[in-house]
Amino acid sequence: MAATWEFHLPLDPTDLLRESGPGCYVVQEVLPARELPPALTAFRTAFRARGALAVLQHFDPFYSLLHHFRALGTAVKEDALELMMHVVSHHSNELPAILGDSGLSHADRTAHLNALKMNCYLLTGLVDAFEMETCKSSCLEVDPGGKNKKNRTKTSGSLWEEEREPLLQLLTQLLQLDLRQLWGGLVVEEEFVSLMTGSCYRILENPSIGLQKYRATREAVTHLLAAALIHYDHMFSATLKITQMLQHFEHVAPVFAQAVSLWATEYGLKTLVGELLREIGQKCPQDPARDASGIKGYATFITELAEQIPALVLSNVSVLLRHLDGESYMMRNAILAAMAEVLVQVLNGDQLEEAARSTRDQFLNMLQAHVCDINGFVRSRVLQLFTRIVQCKALPLTQFQCVVSLAVGRLKDKSVVVVKNAIQLLAAFLSNNPFSCKLSCADLAEPLKKEVQKLQEMRDRGRSTAAPTITPEEEWEAMLPEVRAATQQLFQPLQEGEEEVLEVEETVESTSEQITRLLRKLNYKSAARLTQKALCRFRGKEPFSGPREENEEATILGVLKRLYTGSCPGENSEDPSHGNSCLMTKEVVPEEQSQTELVKQEMLVQYLQDAYNFSVKITEALSLISNMMYENCVSVVQEAIEFFVTVSQFGVPQAVLGVRRMLPLIWSKEPGIKEAVLNAYRRLYLSTSGDSERGRAQGLVNSLSLIMVDASLGTIQCLEEIISEFVQKDEIKPAMIQLLWERFTEKSQCSSLERRAAVMLLGMMARGKPEIIGSNLDVLVTVGLSEKVCEDYRLAQEVCNAISKLASNPKPALGKNNAPFRLPQNHMLFGCLSETVSKGFAQPSGHWIPFMEAAVMLIYQLAEGAEQICAHILQVCSQQALEKLQEADGQKADPGVSPSRVSDGTSSLPAFLLMHLVSLVGQVALQQVAYLEVSVSAELRRRRILKEEEKSKKHSDSSVKNTGNETTMEEELGLVGASADDTEAELIRSICETELLDGKHLFSAFVPLVLKICNNPGLYSDSALSAAAALTLGKVCMISSEFCDSHLRLLFTMMEKSTLPAVRSNLIIAAGDLAIRFPNLVEPWTSHLYARLRDPCPSVRQTAGLVMTHLILKDMVKVKGQVSEMATLLIDPEEAIKGVAQNFFSELSNKGNAIYNLLPDIISRLSDPNCGVEEDAFHTIMRHLFSYITKDKQTESLVEKLCQRFRTARTERQYRDLSHCLTLLSLSERGLHKLQDNFDCFADKLQDPAVYSCFQTVLARFRRAGGKPETKALAEELEQKLSASHNRGMDPAGTCQEGSGTPMPQPAKRKPPGSLCRQPLSTANRDEDFVTPQPRTLRKHKHAQKHRPPKKAIITFSSDEENSSEDELSAELTEEETPTKTTPITRSSARRLR
Repeated sequence: MAATWEFHLPLDPTDLLRESGPGCYVVQEVLPARELPPALTAFRTAFRARGALAVLQHFDPFYSLLHHFRALGTAVKEDALELMMHVVSHHSNELPAILGDSGLSHADRTAHLNALKMNCYLLTGLVDAFEMETCKSSCLEVDPGGKNKKNRTKTSGSLWEEEREPLLQLLTQLLQLDLRQLWGGLVVEEEFVSLMTGSCYRILENPSIGLQKYRATREAVTHLLAAALIHYDHMFSATLKITQMLQHFEHVAPVFAQAVSLWATEYGLKTLVGELLREIGQKCPQDPARDASGIKGYATFITELAEQIPALVLSNVSVLLRHLDGESYMMRNAILAAMAEVLVQVLNGDQLEEAARSTRDQFLNMLQAHVCDINGFVRSRVLQLFTRIVQCKALPLTQFQCVVSLAVGRLKDKSVVVVKNAIQLLAAFLSNNPFSCKLSCADLAEPLKKEVQKLQEMRDRGRSTAAPTITPEEEWEAMLPEVRAATQQLFQPLQEGEEEVLEVEETVESTSEQITRLLRKLNYKSAARLTQKALCRFRGKEPFSGPREENEEATILGVLKRLYTGSCPGENSEDPSHGNSCLMTKEVVPEEQSQTELVKQEMLVQYLQDAYNFSVKITEALSLISNMMYENCVSVVQEAIEFFVTVSQFGVPQAVLGVRRMLPLIWSKEPGIKEAVLNAYRRLYLSTSGDSERGRAQGLVNSLSLIMVDASLGTIQCLEEIISEFVQKDEIKPAMIQLLWERFTEKSQCSSLERRAAVMLLGMMARGKPEIIGSNLDVLVTVGLSEKVCEDYRLAQEVCNAISKLASNPKPALGKNNAPFRLPQNHMLFGCLSETVSKGFAQPSGHWIPFMEAAVMLIYQLAEGAEQICAHILQVCSQQALEKLQEADGQKADPGVSPSRVSDGTSSLPAFLLMHLVSLVGQVALQQVAYLEVSVSAELRRRRILKEEEKSKKHSDSSVKNTGNETTMEEELGLVGASADDTEAELIRSICETELLDGKHLFSAFVPLVLKICNNPGLYSDSALSAAAALTLGKVCMISSEFCDSHLRLLFTMMEKSTLPAVRSNLIIAAGDLAIRFPNLVEPWTSHLYARLRDPCPSVRQTAGLVMTHLILKDMVKVKGQVSEMATLLIDPEEAIKGVAQNFFSELSNKGNAIYNLLPDIISRLSDPNCGVEEDAFHTIMRHLFSYITKDKQTESLVEKLCQRFRTARTERQYRDLSHCLTLLSLSERGLHKLQDNFDCFADKLQDPAVYSCFQTVLARFRRAGGKPETKALAEELEQKLSASHNRGMDPAGTCQEGSGTPMPQPAKRKPPGSLCRQPLSTANRDEDFVTPQPRTLRKHKHAQKHRPPKKAIITFSSDEENSSEDELSAELTEEETPTKTTPITRSSARRLR
């Protein structure tokens, strides 16, 4: 049937409702929704009768269906979709025969064309409608709505998801036909192709299309678009559409990358890659910065495409390079990632052509340039790319050193992500290095030196054999012009200052040799002058004879030529040319061989040099990365740990330091860091290689023993924690434990160090499983504490430490009241310990005291009646001392002599013996106190609880009483329990106060001896004895508050005046312990503890810093302005002390606003020029402290406080310090307002260029941070005011602002460098200097008060008024100056309920 109209594909569906031209199809009526089901039935009937052409009469109902699609039910929609797919499929099957019919009439062709357009229009309309509905449904699924929504979505879209892929395959089948016949053999109209492909793009717009379950759908879309590209010239439209979708839909980038890769490889559409990249490259590099979401799609597409078809990207990458200078970091990352993929997959290997090698080097240079990109994400990405390049072994050896150097440089980057990736890159370099499995600088230096020397020798030999190739005659011809010029100068008069110094030798031969040497040294003028003289002196003698030339110059030149050419080897042979020709054939092959060997040697030297340089760089990185183990970022710490594991596996010697440094991280509160440390040690030590279980155990024990060589106590404690974790998880094999026992019992050959390490490791394991020690206790005692113990006290000490692991926890778990593990008093262990300690007492040994301390501690931990055992030890040892004393004095022993009489004859007693006795007394005293406070207290409580439980059981078995009475009883029991705790604590306190130091107790006999040694340092001049006595004094003070109070002045006097650093250190530690035990007594003396932070000895300063850190962080010391002394440690020359201070402030910053509250006091004290802190040092301290000020409110408050301080400042130095502090704050908008409001406080100080510069820095930093326009206007206004005040101050006629109230500044008195001097100690060493000073009369005290020096000008804060004390650091302590008891620090009982 001939159609009188033509169907035009509309740009908009509404176009079909109105006439667009003559002969164009127009929809006559849009049916209402209720009439659509019968209309669809009618169309189905017509389709059965007429086939696909039925649509020509039934188009309007389907158009109406699309119009009402949202309002229709699911069944109607699905019926319509199924029907239209059936119609198009039928038409697609008919078309090949129709298109092949040469006799097809124009009317039939037009009918089929209209039917095809209509059917495809309706089908693609249904596709669009269903896709829009699916997209909305997916959005509802993301929305946390009810379950009904989700279920409804799945029901309505279920058929569409099933039919989508067959529908796309149907359209692909249709497009693969030669449809041009329907258009009369011409090109298929673009609207029809856009109609078919538009459905594909609509499907791809669905965000869920990237899911794995839609993979078949994506492939169907890819094949449909491929058909359009191949058969219908869809290239240009596809390029535009793809770039648009990449810009607006991020999720399509991987899909299109996969599709373009498939089109290029399977369909040969390689030009499309170039077109797309060119289209992206033509985008303005500045546009992406404004449209970040759009550029992300481009970046992902380029990256994914480069991974799949790198060769094609390489041929078109030039169009993208302009974006490397653009503003979008994502685009830079994508292009650099594409380059890296090309390097890995295409430009990899040694067989590259010259052009490819050049391109590779260019790409590598670009990547290296962006390691220092302005954006941290780009720097991080480039390091990741280099990691991949190195892992794929695509980095040329010539580039190794450059990239390693860049990676090491990035370790100092401010971005955490960059640092993390730099560590990963260095680890990749190590794992994939082509040099050696062992990268020790020392091991590589020796072979390098040897091979360099060998290369030099080969080169020298090569030069000597190659020298005859240039004949002497040829050399002379080359020299002749210069020689002639020098000879001509002989006939000119001598210039001023030039003298003839050359004299002719005695003989012709020596003169000839002299002239030849001058020629070889290029000293032509002297050679010619000497020849001139020789011609006169040796006339007629060879070589100065011969024919005379017309002029003297030619004669001299002739002689010089004969001398030079005659001096060369080979000239004397009869036929040199013949000789050379004979050698020529013989030396050709050896010469070539030597040249080849030389090249090989050069390559070997270069290889060794590269390996050595690489090792040096890795070693440099070690120190930087080891410092990162204590960063705040968990991922950086984990990477640093992983790096040291890798380094250790490559045998770098310095790696052991890093492995040790990571040990304290086992205590980290971050589970990730703790697990990383455990994994590191698991890989390094538990995963040892070996053929047998025994071999692996041997390797593990050797490795762990190596760590413990010279290890500190902290390192051993950390290692113990790790090993106990391994033991609890059964990761330590029995073979290792067996080997350790064999080493200890000397069944296995080992050194004394290894034997000691074996005991230490057994002790560490016993912490996880005490039965390891408990089952072999007898072996430990008999072997470790045998008669040979005097040969190795350190082994015996470790044996004691290992056995101590059997002691139960003094604070048992809640609900467990088991009796603590104790051994009977007559156990062989305590007999051996007593005997060993007593025997060693009278023998000089530097290791006896540590062993004795461990033995006494073990006795108190495990023995029943420990005090009796230790009393017996004390009696035996003091008896030995008395015997030694009496032997020395020639007297007979008197059993009744009191030990206190030892002090009468100390001049004849060895110092070590006295030191042993004093140390033993101190250790027993301290352990006795600990035993009472911890063990006895816990046992009393345990027994009381058991009694209460028995009572409660009896009470429950008795008759039931009144509920009210029961409640009253329970309350009373609770009160009784709380008071019982206090009663027990009071009992123990009274024992310590009244019994331990009274005349009946053994300690009282030794106290006078300790005090005499402390009071008479001149008489007892041995340094070790003084240190031991000082420590013992501190330990004895721990017993009684009364004794402590009466001897605190002596303790602090020694701490101030002793010239021995060991004494001062010991007393600082003792004072710290006393501050915790008796806080009220020590609190007035706190300033003297702070004073030790400026001690001239580094070890004392470090000890003081550690003690004050513990006291302040545990709130045992009031933090006053004196904390500025801790701040000065931040600039200490000793790194360890600096680390203590940094750790202190880091921990203090976690205690709320502590640092913020202390900052005013610290600034006040340190900015005083008389404090002794130089300006640069002040800046360093403040920079560290202000890094903890992170809250905006704190910043604003500090701005106001600092501005107000300008009014009370008196010196220019203080102005500069205050203004510098302002530069360290990150000002917000409100902070800037504070600065503006307080402008009058500092306006007159702006005449100082340094102060003005600081305020300019503040404003410049604020502007860089950006802000609102009104805020920028405020900043500009403030800057104008600053400039005006500065210029007015610089004007000679200018005066200070009236009414400011600020006095004229005084120039700061600068102290010489090093004026932050430590307090000098008294050099006097007389006894009377250390006796507690006698009290002065009150009258003298009042008289001294009248003549106090005037107060210094300092910046005062409100907190200073409360805590100021001018004479806090006075070294001389008198009765009146002894601090009185101020506000006490209450020690609340831990056992008291509420």
